[in-house]
Amino acid sequence: MLNEVQQNELLRIARDTVRAVVTGQPLPKPQSDDPVLTAPCGCFVTLKNRRRLRGCIGQFTSDKPLIELTVDMAKASASSDPRFLGDPITPGELDKLDVEISVLSPLEKTDDPLSLRLGTDGIYIRSGCSSGCFLPQVATETGWSQEEFLSYCCSHKAGLSPDAWKDPKTQVFLFTAEVFGAAFRDL
Repeated sequence: MLNEVQQNELLRIARDTVRAVVTGQPLPKPQSDDPVLTAPCGCFVTLKNRRRLRGCIGQFTSDKPLIELTVDMAKASASSDPRFLGDPITPGELDKLDVEISVLSPLEKTDDPLSLRLGTDGIYIRSGCSSGCFLPQVATETGWSQEEFLSYCCSHKAGLSPDAWKDPKTQVFLFTAEVFGAAFRDL
């Protein structure tokens, strides 16, 4: 569990990284001796403009400290999300952005995908070379049922059939996330 100071530090780092990417400045090189911020941990960084997604990239595991992975994921969210390559974030948009960080628990494989707790558990679905994920907050934002959450992840994120999650060859993993965010201009 991150305290408010740690959360604010990661949010400031994400903001400074996005600002640097969008304006062509050098990336921040954060350092910390806080054991929570220097522990290797997965995370996602999500960027939104007036609740409209502008970038969301993350990774489940890391051999880097959380503080460094935050820089990498903020950079990727601002510049490499394939959904927005043709519509990149502009400097004039920066003060309208909200940044959200999801610090992830380790993945846990489940044989009972319907055991997921909507709004608490995220999902990562993998079958062959195809995979997709939804962060826990997606279920809350969409109002989907468990079956819809699983089916949309299969079809819209992993490129699988909507009921692929029922196939015993498909691997379904659950994870939780500590989610926090702020408006760019408030950091």
